[in-house]
Amino acid sequence: MSNRTLVLDDALYDYLCRVSLRETPWQRQLREETATLEMARMQIAPEQGQFMALLVKLMGAQQIIEVGTFTGYSALSMAQVLPEDGKILCCDVSAEWTAIAQRYWQAAGVLQRIELVLAPAEETLSARLKAGGAGQYDLMFIDADKTGYAEYVELGLALLRPGGLLLLDNTLWSGRVLDAQTSDLDTRALQALNKALLHDERIDLSLLPVGDGLTLCRKR
Repeated sequence: MSNRTLVLDDALYDYLCRVSLRETPWQRQLREETATLEMARMQIAPEQGQFMALLVKLMGAQQIIEVGTFTGYSALSMAQVLPEDGKILCCDVSAEWTAIAQRYWQAAGVLQRIELVLAPAEETLSARLKAGGAGQYDLMFIDADKTGYAEYVELGLALLRPGGLLLLDNTLWSGRVLDAQTSDLDTRALQALNKALLHDERIDLSLLPVGDGLTLCRKR
């Protein structure tokens, strides 16, 4: 027994998935196809996708933003539990990776719930703010370039309604956030962001050891 989070070895992680994971066939097939790609490590863990979908349902979220879509697993996980009139704005810059995503969104019958914009996310989000989008979104998931996280957080807090939820992926960064001497810009950006969020009075905060570290920020 311990009063701290368990370290999951392969056997215990496999057990976790066996007794709790409820992937749809489309999620499973997308995950398996993505696993064959060179950049497969960019995909979120399936239990994280299921957790995010549960948050969407618990919140009754209808309007979602995703920054960094890759092959679309996280968007698919959330879109499947949205109401028919719910929408996800997906911001990405890769036509190649998101073409895979669109195939599975179409097959799963959720393509009409997803708006994909291929452009730098800062431009897309700034344009939504200028168009009157402030306070209009329920949830935002950030899983993109780490040096851009701080700016995405600011834009996200402007776009989210009070009580809206901001999710940030990779905030434990496979433990590299512990390296005080690092010169890696991504690592330094995450270190600085984690410190800043701790003292940010605009949010309620929790950092969970889900996947590669998942930070939850509730806008006050």
